[in-house]
Amino acid sequence: MLGRHLLGYLPVQLAQVLVGFGSVAVFTRIMPADEYGRYAIAIAALSLTHIVTFTWLEAAVARFHARAEKRGRLRDHLATAYGLYLVIAGLAGGALVLGVNILPVDPKLQSALGFAVISLILRALLQIGLETHRAGGDVGRYSALEAGYLMVGFMVGIGVILTTDLGAAGVFVGTAIAALVMLVFDLPVMLRRAAKGRRQPVRAASFARYGAPLSISLIFEHLLSVGDRFLIAALISQGAVGMYAAGYGLADRLLDVIFIWFGAAVWPLTIKAFEKDGAAAARDMAGRAAGLMGLICFPAAAGLALVAGPLTTLIIGESVRAEAASILPWIALSGLMKGMMTYYFHEAFTLTRKTGVMATIMAVSAAFNLGLNLLLIPVFGIAGAAMATVVAYALALLACAVLGRRHFTLPLPWADWIKAGSATAIMAAAVFALPHSGAAWIDLLLRAGTGGVVYVISAYCLDIAGCRSWARDARLLFRPAGV
Repeated sequence: MLGRHLLGYLPVQLAQVLVGFGSVAVFTRIMPADEYGRYAIAIAALSLTHIVTFTWLEAAVARFHARAEKRGRLRDHLATAYGLYLVIAGLAGGALVLGVNILPVDPKLQSALGFAVISLILRALLQIGLETHRAGGDVGRYSALEAGYLMVGFMVGIGVILTTDLGAAGVFVGTAIAALVMLVFDLPVMLRRAAKGRRQPVRAASFARYGAPLSISLIFEHLLSVGDRFLIAALISQGAVGMYAAGYGLADRLLDVIFIWFGAAVWPLTIKAFEKDGAAAARDMAGRAAGLMGLICFPAAAGLALVAGPLTTLIIGESVRAEAASILPWIALSGLMKGMMTYYFHEAFTLTRKTGVMATIMAVSAAFNLGLNLLLIPVFGIAGAAMATVVAYALALLACAVLGRRHFTLPLPWADWIKAGSATAIMAAAVFALPHSGAAWIDLLLRAGTGGVVYVISAYCLDIAGCRSWARDARLLFRPAGV
């Protein structure tokens, strides 16, 4: 089942990769550094605002779906969720529009933030349906909607930027239109599922008790990821934010896509196992996923660091390229730690609904990170921000791993992780031994190809996460009939 779910979510992850890399490649070329800096600031503000306003509700929709379905109360569950959405959208939407219009910022940034608010409100409405499909195991519908949203938003955003003078605001025009298009297909389906359901204050209170601490945790986690951009803007310039965001986005986005892939596939299965079969079943599902994370994510992070030079030369625009390449290895390391923390070790708190503890850990980590940024940015520039992020994530990961075991003991597949680390080291040695050709695309292909082949062979020899059995299954699948 885990394998089928991972394959089912693959189209979304491919769209995420295309849009993630494409947005860096295209936006850094069609927007100057200052404009890309505005985009980075707006997207950081949008993400933070989403977490503050809607994420707690979306998390509760996903977490309590299996329980509501088991008890035959799914209509009440959805009716309560949509009722809460209307309240939040009305109150928060009005406050955000007013806030954007009175902010003392330049008009172009103000325009970007205004369209970002519209995109936020529409995306949050779509997200209730997406979380429901994902929690209910409707992988096909979820993948079609999410992949469609990503691709339509990306293409429309590029078109708006190229044909108007909206600049960074065009990105959010694209995502708003994409959300509207997907809602046309999905909202009628979701409203029929919620029809005749009762909006229950007791259920809403349960949503809030679970989701509010989780949102607080994510606020601080987000500040840990992007709070340094506001400090870079204040201490250096918006152009420096553009340089930092380009390198950060390139490394962090790819790793995020991989971890989100695991989260989308594994989290619903773990919740169902926990609610229906108990803690042991959930622990078994989580342990298998952790081994696969090591197999795939360790070499992905190392590979990004190993090809930082040619990758940034080919993908990132010249105005922000040099500084982006210098921080990419740091961000690859921090992205690996963030992913393991968010999509594995946080499960100890979310399964047992101890999200308040998680919030405290992330609050301390974010404060520590901001303090380090204030010390290191004046000395090392944007590299100092990247160093601070690595240290802060290392401490946060350790705290979550240790304190989470008090609430739910997650398996630690050390054997698979050590073998994955060893295979990654062999891969790195092979890539380091390669000569430089002088052409970025040749270097990238040669290093990525060599590294991939060496890692696959090493992983097969070490049988990381039982990968030899996958090869046997694949041979059986493609064996001609009667052979």
